[in-house]
Amino acid sequence: MKKSLLVTMVGSVLAACGGGSSTSPSTSPETPVTPTPVSTLKIGLLPDTQGGGDNVSMHPMRAVLEKERELGVDIVIPVGDLTDQGTAKEFEQWTSVAEAYRDAGIEFLPLMGNHEDSFAYSVQWIETMKDYIPKDAVHMVGAQYLNYYVVRDNVLIVLLKYYNLPIAFEWIKDVVMQHEGKVDHIVIASHDGLVGAKYGETREMIVEGVRGDNLLMNQWDEIRAFFAKHDVIWVQGHEHMYQRSVIQAPIHVDPGSWTTADGNYRLPQYTQIMSGNASYKGYEFRYGERELVQRIIQQKMNTMSNGSPAFDANASVLTFQGDRVDYESWFTPHTVTANEQGPKELAQPDWQLLDRFSRTSNRCERIVFPNSIPANTRPVMYFDASFVGNDCTAPDGTVAKLVGGTNNTFNRVDSRARSMEVTPGFSRAEDGVDLLRLAYQYLYQYHQPWTPNLNGAERLVLNGGNLNAVDIPATTTDLKKHVMLSWQAGTADTLSDVLIVSGIQQHTGIYASEYGAIKDLEQDTGLPGSQPDGSAKQPHTLPSGASKEWDLRNSLSDRYAIALTAPAAVAADAALGWKTENGWEPLVSEACVLNMPFDESLLAGTPARAPECNDSPVVGVDLSGDSARWWAILQQDAELAMLSK
Repeated sequence: MKKSLLVTMVGSVLAACGGGSSTSPSTSPETPVTPTPVSTLKIGLLPDTQGGGDNVSMHPMRAVLEKERELGVDIVIPVGDLTDQGTAKEFEQWTSVAEAYRDAGIEFLPLMGNHEDSFAYSVQWIETMKDYIPKDAVHMVGAQYLNYYVVRDNVLIVLLKYYNLPIAFEWIKDVVMQHEGKVDHIVIASHDGLVGAKYGETREMIVEGVRGDNLLMNQWDEIRAFFAKHDVIWVQGHEHMYQRSVIQAPIHVDPGSWTTADGNYRLPQYTQIMSGNASYKGYEFRYGERELVQRIIQQKMNTMSNGSPAFDANASVLTFQGDRVDYESWFTPHTVTANEQGPKELAQPDWQLLDRFSRTSNRCERIVFPNSIPANTRPVMYFDASFVGNDCTAPDGTVAKLVGGTNNTFNRVDSRARSMEVTPGFSRAEDGVDLLRLAYQYLYQYHQPWTPNLNGAERLVLNGGNLNAVDIPATTTDLKKHVMLSWQAGTADTLSDVLIVSGIQQHTGIYASEYGAIKDLEQDTGLPGSQPDGSAKQPHTLPSGASKEWDLRNSLSDRYAIALTAPAAVAADAALGWKTENGWEPLVSEACVLNMPFDESLLAGTPARAPECNDSPVVGVDLSGDSARWWAILQQDAELAMLSK
């Protein structure tokens, strides 16, 4: 059964990543359909490429660009730190790799990282990058070739110099307002981000900031609210590790952004992607999850130290079609530490699928927590390990709802201990207690029974020997799932609009140390103090479909149930189908459909069916009401719709 489902799963993933869904309106089978052409734009991310000393890491850079070329990218965003010391030799090395891909038709949108900011001259940056930054780029006044934007198809792409988010935010707002209603997507790229893993402007500029330097602090709430309202995808480098998370926004800043009149409920948050690594160094995970504002969805380090056997090269691609975006992130491990060693493993990279999602602007979403929450923890609205959700209604009236399943397949990651310190008279915080206050006010969740912190009861503690210092203990974090039900208009092959289920097949049950060494979730205990009661997170038994490997293509999700209530115009004898690599097909044959309402007990065991149904998903239909309610038990993300028999 697992092999059969994996084949279907791969087909579904290929369909999602490859796009191809028409956005023509739903019609009846008798109505001829002329599909409206929808352009496709693919944006690849090139992480930091500094090679150490007077070198660019040419082998990982070439491997990443070659993978993204194979994936069909139109644009590559190098997310800063192209060089290590900003020398002419490094810029020559970088362009010697990039120019072949530029000349082949790939557009580059480079931005300046801290290594260029610290070591290179602005004249040298402009002279080198003016051949890559597009002629039609619109530059921020006073920051030409540092902050600029372009519009490609229906995507607004904003590029920011390192540490320039608070400086450029007013300009960003003006740019977004100029293009409101003209674009469907906004991508903002910078070298660093608002909330980091090792770094992060909030920790550096606010919590550990300088007294009187209030530019970011004064805009902190508005930035998050604005990015969430406009569904921004933030991409960055700087961290030399891969992380995707969602950053929560304060709804009090712009409560009109999320109303019942909008229909389906999109959470007040935006997506933050740390693009990973393409250099000869890797960083460990410091500071951990910032629970007050952040939910980590995927995290991977590879540091070639402390049990980690290699570095990673990461290649990530965002694909835009209409109001839909498909994202895929790949990695390949390697042991190259200098250009002189040659490409080694990167001559034939072992690319593995690390992360993915698919969504449209018309969607319902939830953050689903792992099933490791202590039994006595208050739910406080969102600490929920169940996939069960609310109704999600399509424009044609189809109603989808997740009706069963528990998040038992999740990833786990450790972070190392760190500290923060005050310089009296210079820092914003007056002493360690004030620093503790700022950290809990802007980053970490203060633990109380009514505000539980699932990463530990004491996420920060005063340093016993230094009144001006705060320690952040090492801890273990269980990653969350960002589950989305998105709607697209139906096609000539469907009787209903198309439902995209994304985010359930997200983890494989892998457990990584703070340096990237692999641990065993089913055998190894988490770090001391990593549970809210002060104990350690315990080993967790995984379902049989969990591979405990990084590659998402080799693992099944937890069994979950999805129900679709067909619109009145759809005949009761229609079939529930899904999109595979061969196109739209019924989930099961007619003989395998159960005529009964869904019951959650079905998730525990498959009911008796004909032998030929054993390798098929469990599918049923409830005809007891005014309309047909179809349901299915699946173990993978999928695209679903009602089909003609």
